[in-house]
Amino acid sequence: MKQGTRLQLKLGQKLKLAPQLRQAIALLQLNRIELRQHIREVLDTNPLLERGDEPAADGDDSASEADGDVDLDYEDDYGFDDLPEGFSVARDAPNYDEFISDRADESLQQHLLWQVNLSGFNETDEAIARAIIYALDEDGYLGDDIATLRGSLAPEYLVGEDEILAVLERIQHFEPVGVASRSIDECLLVQLRAMPAATPSLGLACHIVEHHFTALGRQDIDTLCRHTGVGTDEIRAAIEVIRRTNPHPCSRFSSDNENYIVPDVYVHPAEDGWRVTLNPDNDPGLRLNDMYVNLARQSRGEDRKYLNDRLQEARWLISGLEMRNQTLLAVTRAIVERQHPFFSEGEAGMRPLLQREVAEKIGVHESTVSRATTQKYAHTPRGTFELKHFFSVGIDTRDGSQVAATAVKARLRRLISEEPTGKPLSDQALADNLAENGILLARRTVAKYREQLGIPGSAQRRRAARLQTA
Repeated sequence: MKQGTRLQLKLGQKLKLAPQLRQAIALLQLNRIELRQHIREVLDTNPLLERGDEPAADGDDSASEADGDVDLDYEDDYGFDDLPEGFSVARDAPNYDEFISDRADESLQQHLLWQVNLSGFNETDEAIARAIIYALDEDGYLGDDIATLRGSLAPEYLVGEDEILAVLERIQHFEPVGVASRSIDECLLVQLRAMPAATPSLGLACHIVEHHFTALGRQDIDTLCRHTGVGTDEIRAAIEVIRRTNPHPCSRFSSDNENYIVPDVYVHPAEDGWRVTLNPDNDPGLRLNDMYVNLARQSRGEDRKYLNDRLQEARWLISGLEMRNQTLLAVTRAIVERQHPFFSEGEAGMRPLLQREVAEKIGVHESTVSRATTQKYAHTPRGTFELKHFFSVGIDTRDGSQVAATAVKARLRRLISEEPTGKPLSDQALADNLAENGILLARRTVAKYREQLGIPGSAQRRRAARLQTA
Protein backbone atom coordinates (compact mmCIF):
# COMPACT_ATOMS: atom_id res chain seq x y z
CA MET A 1 0.00 0.00 0.00
CA LYS A 2 1.44 3.31 -1.03
CA GLN A 3 1.69 5.85 1.76
CA GLY A 4 0.62 9.38 0.84
CA THR A 5 2.15 12.67 1.86
CA ARG A 6 0.59 14.23 4.95
CA LEU A 7 0.56 17.80 6.22
CA GLN A 8 1.11 18.40 9.92
CA LEU A 9 0.85 21.52 12.06
CA LYS A 10 3.25 21.90 14.94
CA LEU A 11 3.14 24.62 17.56
CA GLY A 12 6.23 25.74 19.40
CA GLN A 13 7.85 28.70 21.08
CA LYS A 14 11.16 30.16 20.06
CA LEU A 15 12.82 33.26 21.45
CA LYS A 16 14.07 35.64 18.75
CA LEU A 17 15.89 38.89 19.21
CA ALA A 18 15.76 41.63 16.62
CA PRO A 19 19.22 42.81 15.54
CA GLN A 20 18.58 46.25 17.00
CA LEU A 21 17.81 44.71 20.40
CA ARG A 22 21.01 42.71 20.22
CA GLN A 23 22.76 46.02 19.61
CA ALA A 24 21.03 47.57 22.63
CA ILE A 25 21.96 44.58 24.80
CA ALA A 26 25.61 44.81 23.84
CA LEU A 27 25.81 48.57 24.36
CA LEU A 28 24.16 48.48 27.78
CA GLN A 29 26.59 45.87 29.03
CA LEU A 30 29.73 47.76 27.97
CA ASN A 31 31.60 49.91 30.46
CA ARG A 32 32.95 53.34 29.47
CA ILE A 33 36.27 52.08 28.13
CA GLU A 34 34.68 49.27 26.13
CA LEU A 35 31.99 51.62 24.81
CA ARG A 36 34.59 54.16 23.69
CA GLN A 37 36.54 51.43 21.89
CA HIS A 38 33.38 50.10 20.23
CA ILE A 39 32.39 53.56 18.97
CA ARG A 40 35.91 54.13 17.66
CA GLU A 41 35.80 50.82 15.75
CA VAL A 42 32.39 51.65 14.22
CA LEU A 43 33.57 55.14 13.21
CA ASP A 44 36.60 53.59 11.51
CA THR A 45 34.50 51.14 9.50
CA ASN A 46 31.25 52.98 8.83
CA PRO A 47 31.52 56.01 6.49
CA LEU A 48 27.92 57.05 7.19
CA LEU A 49 28.69 57.85 10.82
CA GLU A 50 30.63 60.82 12.15
CA ARG A 51 31.04 62.81 15.33
CA GLY A 52 28.96 65.94 15.76
CA ASP A 53 32.06 68.11 16.29
CA GLU A 54 33.35 67.22 12.81
CA PRO A 55 32.53 69.59 9.90
CA ALA A 56 29.34 68.45 8.22
CA ALA A 57 29.62 67.22 4.65
CA ASP A 58 27.82 69.04 1.86
CA GLY A 59 24.36 67.80 1.17
CA ASP A 60 20.92 67.61 2.67
CA ASP A 61 20.59 68.07 6.41
CA SER A 62 20.14 64.57 7.79
CA ALA A 63 20.94 65.38 11.40
CA SER A 64 17.23 65.51 12.15
CA GLU A 65 16.95 62.06 10.62
CA ALA A 66 19.51 60.78 13.10
CA ASP A 67 17.94 62.59 16.03
CA GLY A 68 14.28 61.90 15.52
CA ASP A 69 13.22 60.20 12.27
CA VAL A 70 14.93 56.89 12.93
CA ASP A 71 12.82 54.00 11.69
CA LEU A 72 13.98 51.10 13.83
CA ASP A 73 11.00 48.88 12.94
CA TYR A 74 10.84 47.09 16.31
CA GLU A 75 8.61 44.08 15.99
CA ASP A 76 5.72 43.77 18.43
CA ASP A 77 7.24 40.65 19.96
CA TYR A 78 10.21 42.56 21.28
CA GLY A 79 10.59 45.10 24.02
CA PHE A 80 13.31 46.51 26.18
CA ASP A 81 12.04 44.26 28.97
CA ASP A 82 13.17 41.24 26.94
CA LEU A 83 16.87 42.06 27.09
CA PRO A 84 18.56 38.84 28.26
CA GLU A 85 21.32 38.74 30.85
CA GLY A 86 24.71 37.40 29.80
CA PHE A 87 24.35 38.22 26.10
CA SER A 88 27.31 39.81 24.43
CA VAL A 89 28.54 40.08 20.89
CA ALA A 90 31.06 37.32 20.29
CA ARG A 91 34.41 38.60 19.12
CA ASP A 92 36.78 36.74 16.89
CA ALA A 93 39.58 35.07 18.80
CA PRO A 94 42.64 37.33 18.74
CA ASN A 95 45.94 36.37 17.21
CA TYR A 96 47.95 34.95 20.09
CA ASP A 97 51.35 36.30 19.00
CA GLU A 98 49.99 39.81 18.59
CA PHE A 99 47.90 39.72 21.74
CA ILE A 100 50.58 38.37 24.06
CA SER A 101 53.17 40.99 23.03
CA ASP A 102 51.78 43.72 25.28
CA ARG A 103 49.47 42.80 28.17
CA ALA A 104 50.73 45.18 30.86
CA ASP A 105 47.64 47.42 30.97
CA GLU A 106 45.10 44.63 30.58
CA SER A 107 42.22 44.37 33.05
CA LEU A 108 41.27 41.13 34.77
CA GLN A 109 38.07 40.82 32.75
CA GLN A 110 39.89 41.40 29.47
CA HIS A 111 42.45 38.78 30.49
CA LEU A 112 39.74 36.22 31.29
CA LEU A 113 37.61 36.98 28.22
CA TRP A 114 40.69 36.48 26.06
CA GLN A 115 41.06 33.00 27.59
CA VAL A 116 37.36 32.30 26.99
CA ASN A 117 37.87 33.03 23.29
CA LEU A 118 40.67 30.50 23.18
CA SER A 119 38.91 27.79 25.21
CA GLY A 120 36.55 26.36 22.59
CA PHE A 121 33.36 26.91 24.61
CA ASN A 122 30.09 26.23 22.87
CA GLU A 123 27.56 29.08 22.72
CA THR A 124 25.81 28.18 25.98
CA ASP A 125 29.00 27.62 27.96
CA GLU A 126 30.46 30.87 26.62
CA ALA A 127 27.37 32.77 27.82
CA ILE A 128 27.78 31.16 31.25
CA ALA A 129 31.49 32.01 31.30
CA ARG A 130 30.85 35.65 30.42
CA ALA A 131 28.14 35.92 33.09
CA ILE A 132 30.60 34.57 35.68
CA ILE A 133 33.40 36.91 34.60
CA TYR A 134 31.17 39.99 34.67
CA ALA A 135 30.02 39.02 38.19
CA LEU A 136 33.55 39.01 39.67
CA ASP A 137 34.46 41.65 42.22
CA GLU A 138 37.60 43.78 42.03
CA ASP A 139 39.61 41.05 43.81
CA GLY A 140 38.58 38.37 41.31
CA TYR A 141 36.20 36.60 43.69
CA LEU A 142 32.69 35.49 42.73
CA GLY A 143 30.14 37.05 45.07
CA ASP A 144 26.97 35.80 43.34
CA ASP A 145 25.68 32.33 44.16
CA ILE A 146 24.90 29.76 41.48
CA ALA A 147 21.16 30.41 41.59
CA THR A 148 21.73 34.13 40.96
CA LEU A 149 24.03 33.39 38.02
CA ARG A 150 21.47 31.01 36.58
CA GLY A 151 18.76 33.64 36.85
CA SER A 152 20.96 36.28 35.23
CA LEU A 153 21.44 34.32 32.02
CA ALA A 154 19.40 35.05 28.93
CA PRO A 155 16.02 33.27 28.69
CA GLU A 156 17.23 31.07 25.84
CA TYR A 157 19.95 29.60 28.06
CA LEU A 158 17.92 27.24 30.23
CA VAL A 159 20.83 25.64 32.06
CA GLY A 160 21.09 23.68 35.26
CA GLU A 161 23.30 24.46 38.22
CA ASP A 162 25.56 21.52 37.29
CA GLU A 163 26.33 23.17 33.94
CA ILE A 164 27.22 26.46 35.64
CA LEU A 165 29.43 24.66 38.16
CA ALA A 166 31.23 22.86 35.33
CA VAL A 167 32.02 26.13 33.55
CA LEU A 168 32.98 27.76 36.86
CA GLU A 169 35.48 24.99 37.53
CA ARG A 170 37.09 25.58 34.13
CA ILE A 171 37.35 29.33 34.74
CA GLN A 172 38.88 28.74 38.17
CA HIS A 173 41.73 26.97 36.37
CA PHE A 174 42.28 29.89 34.00
CA GLU A 175 45.32 32.07 34.61
CA PRO A 176 45.58 33.18 37.41
CA VAL A 177 44.56 29.87 38.96
CA GLY A 178 41.98 30.41 41.68
CA VAL A 179 40.14 33.27 40.00
CA ALA A 180 36.32 33.22 40.36
CA SER A 181 36.53 31.41 43.69
CA ARG A 182 33.67 31.97 46.11
CA SER A 183 35.80 32.05 49.24
CA ILE A 184 39.44 32.18 50.29
CA ASP A 185 39.51 28.49 51.23
CA GLU A 186 38.08 27.53 47.82
CA CYS A 187 40.70 29.74 46.15
CA LEU A 188 43.53 28.00 48.01
CA LEU A 189 42.02 24.59 47.37
CA VAL A 190 41.80 25.20 43.61
CA GLN A 191 45.48 26.18 43.56
CA LEU A 192 46.48 23.15 45.64
CA ARG A 193 44.63 20.75 43.35
CA ALA A 194 46.39 22.30 40.37
CA MET A 195 49.79 21.33 41.83
CA PRO A 196 51.53 18.15 40.63
CA ALA A 197 50.01 15.08 42.26
CA ALA A 198 53.45 13.97 43.48
CA THR A 199 53.91 17.10 45.64
CA PRO A 200 54.81 15.94 49.18
CA SER A 201 52.09 16.53 51.80
CA LEU A 202 49.67 17.75 49.11
CA GLY A 203 46.84 15.45 50.18
CA LEU A 204 47.04 16.57 53.81
CA ALA A 205 47.24 20.22 52.73
CA CYS A 206 44.04 19.85 50.70
CA HIS A 207 42.32 18.11 53.61
CA ILE A 208 43.28 20.88 56.05
CA VAL A 209 42.09 23.69 53.76
CA GLU A 210 38.83 21.89 52.93
CA HIS A 211 37.86 20.71 56.42
CA HIS A 212 39.88 22.67 59.00
CA PHE A 213 40.31 26.12 57.49
CA THR A 214 39.34 27.98 60.67
CA ALA A 215 42.02 26.19 62.71
CA LEU A 216 44.50 26.83 59.89
CA GLY A 217 43.73 30.55 60.00
CA ARG A 218 44.50 30.57 63.73
CA GLN A 219 47.69 28.58 63.14
CA ASP A 220 46.35 26.19 65.78
CA ILE A 221 48.66 23.25 65.15
CA ASP A 222 47.49 21.32 68.20
CA THR A 223 43.89 21.37 66.99
CA LEU A 224 45.00 20.37 63.49
CA CYS A 225 46.99 17.45 64.89
CA ARG A 226 44.04 16.32 66.98
CA HIS A 227 41.51 16.53 64.13
CA THR A 228 43.71 14.98 61.44
CA GLY A 229 45.44 12.38 63.61
CA VAL A 230 48.92 13.19 62.34
CA GLY A 231 52.01 14.60 63.99
CA THR A 232 53.27 18.16 64.28
CA ASP A 233 55.97 17.74 61.64
CA GLU A 234 53.47 16.52 59.07
CA ILE A 235 51.14 19.41 59.83
CA ARG A 236 53.98 21.92 59.42
CA ALA A 237 54.98 20.32 56.12
CA ALA A 238 51.39 20.62 54.86
CA ILE A 239 51.25 24.26 55.96
CA GLU A 240 54.41 24.96 53.96
CA VAL A 241 52.65 23.60 50.88
CA ILE A 242 49.63 25.80 51.59
CA ARG A 243 51.92 28.84 51.84
CA ARG A 244 52.84 28.38 48.19
CA THR A 245 49.30 29.40 47.27
CA ASN A 246 48.06 32.98 46.97
CA PRO A 247 44.75 34.09 48.54
CA HIS A 248 44.79 37.09 46.19
CA PRO A 249 45.84 35.63 42.82
CA CYS A 250 44.37 38.60 40.91
CA SER A 251 46.23 41.31 42.82
CA ARG A 252 48.53 42.08 39.88
CA PHE A 253 45.51 43.41 37.97
CA SER A 254 44.93 46.08 40.61
CA SER A 255 47.78 48.39 39.67
CA ASP A 256 47.57 52.05 40.60
CA ASN A 257 47.19 53.19 37.00
CA GLU A 258 43.89 51.27 36.79
CA ASN A 259 42.32 52.88 39.85
CA TYR A 260 41.33 56.09 38.08
CA ILE A 261 37.58 55.83 37.55
CA VAL A 262 35.54 58.24 35.47
CA PRO A 263 31.92 58.20 36.74
CA ASP A 264 29.01 57.52 34.41
CA VAL A 265 26.56 59.51 36.53
CA TYR A 266 26.74 62.25 39.15
CA VAL A 267 24.63 62.41 42.32
CA HIS A 268 24.58 65.83 43.95
CA PRO A 269 22.32 67.63 46.44
CA ALA A 270 19.46 69.79 45.24
CA GLU A 271 16.86 71.92 47.01
CA ASP A 272 14.27 69.13 46.96
CA GLY A 273 16.59 66.19 47.64
CA TRP A 274 19.18 64.59 45.36
CA ARG A 275 19.68 65.13 41.67
CA VAL A 276 21.09 62.62 39.16
CA THR A 277 22.80 63.74 35.96
CA LEU A 278 24.68 61.84 33.29
CA ASN A 279 28.32 62.46 32.58
CA PRO A 280 28.28 64.61 29.42
CA ASP A 281 30.90 62.32 27.91
CA ASN A 282 28.24 59.57 27.76
CA ASP A 283 26.94 61.26 24.63
CA PRO A 284 29.59 60.96 21.91
CA GLY A 285 27.62 63.30 19.63
CA LEU A 286 27.28 60.90 16.70
CA ARG A 287 25.39 61.88 13.56
CA LEU A 288 24.84 60.65 10.03
CA ASN A 289 27.18 61.86 7.31
CA ASP A 290 25.01 63.90 4.89
CA MET A 291 27.13 63.19 1.83
CA TYR A 292 27.02 59.41 2.24
CA VAL A 293 23.30 59.44 3.08
CA ASN A 294 22.62 61.19 -0.23
CA LEU A 295 24.96 58.78 -1.97
CA ALA A 296 23.03 55.83 -0.51
CA ARG A 297 19.80 57.22 -1.98
CA GLN A 298 21.34 57.63 -5.45
CA SER A 299 23.41 54.47 -5.70
CA ARG A 300 22.37 51.15 -7.23
CA GLY A 301 23.26 47.47 -6.96
CA GLU A 302 25.90 46.29 -4.50
CA ASP A 303 26.90 49.86 -3.60
CA ARG A 304 23.34 50.64 -2.56
CA LYS A 305 23.10 47.50 -0.46
CA TYR A 306 26.41 48.21 1.28
CA LEU A 307 25.52 51.84 2.05
CA ASN A 308 22.02 50.94 3.25
CA ASP A 309 23.46 48.32 5.59
CA ARG A 310 25.90 50.88 7.00
CA LEU A 311 23.06 53.42 7.29
CA GLN A 312 21.00 50.95 9.30
CA GLU A 313 23.99 50.14 11.49
CA ALA A 314 24.59 53.84 12.16
CA ARG A 315 20.94 54.47 13.04
CA TRP A 316 20.84 51.51 15.40
CA LEU A 317 24.00 52.68 17.15
CA ILE A 318 22.68 56.23 17.66
CA SER A 319 19.36 54.91 18.94
CA GLY A 320 21.06 52.27 21.10
CA LEU A 321 23.28 54.88 22.75
CA GLU A 322 20.25 57.01 23.55
CA MET A 323 18.47 53.97 25.01
CA ARG A 324 21.56 53.14 27.05
CA ASN A 325 21.70 56.63 28.55
CA GLN A 326 17.98 56.70 29.34
CA THR A 327 18.18 53.31 31.06
CA LEU A 328 21.28 54.25 33.05
CA LEU A 329 19.62 57.47 34.19
CA ALA A 330 16.36 55.75 35.15
CA VAL A 331 18.13 52.99 37.10
CA THR A 332 20.32 55.45 38.98
CA ARG A 333 17.37 57.66 39.89
CA ALA A 334 15.49 54.65 41.27
CA ILE A 335 18.54 53.67 43.34
CA VAL A 336 19.02 57.18 44.71
CA GLU A 337 15.33 57.46 45.61
CA ARG A 338 15.64 54.30 47.70
CA GLN A 339 19.10 54.88 49.14
CA HIS A 340 18.94 58.62 49.84
CA PRO A 341 19.78 58.10 53.56
CA PHE A 342 23.16 56.74 52.47
CA PHE A 343 24.20 60.09 51.05
CA SER A 344 23.58 61.89 54.34
CA GLU A 345 24.39 59.13 56.86
CA GLY A 346 26.91 56.92 55.08
CA GLU A 347 26.81 53.13 54.95
CA ALA A 348 24.88 52.97 58.21
CA GLY A 349 21.95 54.51 56.31
CA MET A 350 21.95 51.91 53.53
CA ARG A 351 18.60 50.23 53.01
CA PRO A 352 17.84 46.73 51.68
CA LEU A 353 17.50 46.87 47.90
CA LEU A 354 17.36 44.17 45.23
CA GLN A 355 17.75 44.51 41.48
CA ARG A 356 14.25 43.10 41.10
CA GLU A 357 12.79 46.06 43.03
CA VAL A 358 14.47 48.60 40.75
CA ALA A 359 13.37 46.63 37.67
CA GLU A 360 9.75 46.66 38.82
CA LYS A 361 9.87 50.37 39.63
CA ILE A 362 11.13 51.51 36.22
CA GLY A 363 9.37 48.79 34.21
CA VAL A 364 12.26 46.80 32.76
CA HIS A 365 13.58 43.26 33.08
CA GLU A 366 15.78 42.48 36.06
CA SER A 367 18.61 41.55 33.70
CA THR A 368 18.48 45.08 32.28
CA VAL A 369 19.18 46.48 35.74
CA SER A 370 22.07 44.06 36.14
CA ARG A 371 23.63 45.29 32.90
CA ALA A 372 23.04 48.93 33.72
CA THR A 373 24.83 48.64 37.08
CA THR A 374 27.78 46.41 36.19
CA GLN A 375 30.99 48.46 35.88
CA LYS A 376 28.95 51.69 35.88
CA TYR A 377 30.01 54.24 38.50
CA ALA A 378 28.30 57.09 40.32
CA HIS A 379 30.15 60.06 41.78
CA THR A 380 28.53 61.10 45.06
CA PRO A 381 29.44 63.45 47.92
CA ARG A 382 30.66 60.34 49.76
CA GLY A 383 32.90 59.11 46.98
CA THR A 384 32.67 57.19 43.72
CA PHE A 385 30.92 53.83 43.86
CA GLU A 386 29.93 51.13 41.42
CA LEU A 387 26.14 51.16 41.12
CA LYS A 388 26.03 47.57 42.33
CA HIS A 389 27.34 48.86 45.68
CA PHE A 390 23.88 50.21 46.44
CA PHE A 391 22.22 46.80 46.32
CA SER A 392 22.09 44.91 49.59
CA VAL A 393 20.09 41.98 50.92
CA GLY A 394 17.82 42.55 53.88
CA ILE A 395 18.43 41.09 57.33
CA ASP A 396 15.46 40.49 59.61
CA THR A 397 15.22 42.43 62.86
CA ARG A 398 13.36 41.61 66.03
CA ASP A 399 10.48 43.98 65.23
CA GLY A 400 9.87 42.36 61.83
CA SER A 401 11.53 45.03 59.72
CA GLN A 402 14.71 44.62 57.69
CA VAL A 403 18.10 46.29 57.69
CA ALA A 404 20.63 46.22 54.83
CA ALA A 405 23.60 43.89 55.14
CA THR A 406 25.84 46.84 54.20
CA ALA A 407 24.52 48.79 57.19
CA VAL A 408 25.14 45.80 59.46
CA LYS A 409 28.74 45.59 58.24
CA ALA A 410 29.19 49.30 59.00
CA ARG A 411 27.90 48.69 62.52
CA LEU A 412 30.27 45.73 62.94
CA ARG A 413 33.21 47.90 61.84
CA ARG A 414 32.22 50.55 64.37
CA LEU A 415 31.82 48.01 67.21
CA ILE A 416 35.26 46.56 66.55
CA SER A 417 36.87 50.00 66.26
CA GLU A 418 35.42 50.95 69.66
CA GLU A 419 36.31 47.72 71.51
CA PRO A 420 38.62 48.06 74.56
CA THR A 421 42.33 47.85 73.77
CA GLY A 422 43.58 44.33 74.42
CA LYS A 423 40.04 43.00 74.95
CA PRO A 424 38.68 42.32 71.46
CA LEU A 425 35.11 41.18 71.04
CA SER A 426 34.60 37.64 69.85
CA ASP A 427 32.26 36.91 66.95
CA GLN A 428 29.69 35.62 69.43
CA ALA A 429 29.99 38.80 71.51
CA LEU A 430 29.48 40.85 68.35
CA ALA A 431 26.41 38.76 67.46
CA ASP A 432 25.04 39.29 71.00
CA ASN A 433 25.61 43.04 70.73
CA LEU A 434 23.73 43.16 67.44
CA ALA A 435 20.92 41.08 68.94
CA GLU A 436 20.57 43.61 71.75
CA ASN A 437 19.88 46.19 69.05
CA GLY A 438 17.32 43.94 67.36
CA ILE A 439 19.53 42.57 64.57
CA LEU A 440 19.45 38.77 64.57
CA LEU A 441 22.60 37.22 63.10
CA ALA A 442 24.26 33.87 63.67
CA ARG A 443 27.87 33.84 64.83
CA ARG A 444 29.00 32.31 61.54
CA THR A 445 27.33 35.14 59.61
CA VAL A 446 29.08 37.70 61.80
CA ALA A 447 32.39 35.94 61.09
CA LYS A 448 31.69 35.99 57.36
CA TYR A 449 30.90 39.72 57.39
CA ARG A 450 33.99 40.43 59.49
CA GLU A 451 36.18 38.56 56.99
CA GLN A 452 34.57 40.47 54.09
CA LEU A 453 35.55 43.67 55.88
CA GLY A 454 39.14 42.42 56.05
CA ILE A 455 39.14 42.42 59.87
CA PRO A 456 41.03 39.56 61.57
CA GLY A 457 39.51 37.43 64.32
CA SER A 458 39.59 38.33 68.00
CA ALA A 459 42.68 36.15 68.65
CA GLN A 460 44.68 37.91 65.95
CA ARG A 461 43.49 41.33 67.16
CA ARG A 462 44.49 40.47 70.72
CA ARG A 463 47.92 39.30 69.53
CA ALA A 464 48.40 42.48 67.48
CA ALA A 465 47.48 44.61 70.50
CA ARG A 466 50.07 42.83 72.64
CA LEU A 467 52.75 43.43 70.03
CA GLN A 468 51.90 47.14 69.93
CA THR A 469 52.15 47.49 73.70
CA ALA A 470 55.28 45.34 74.00
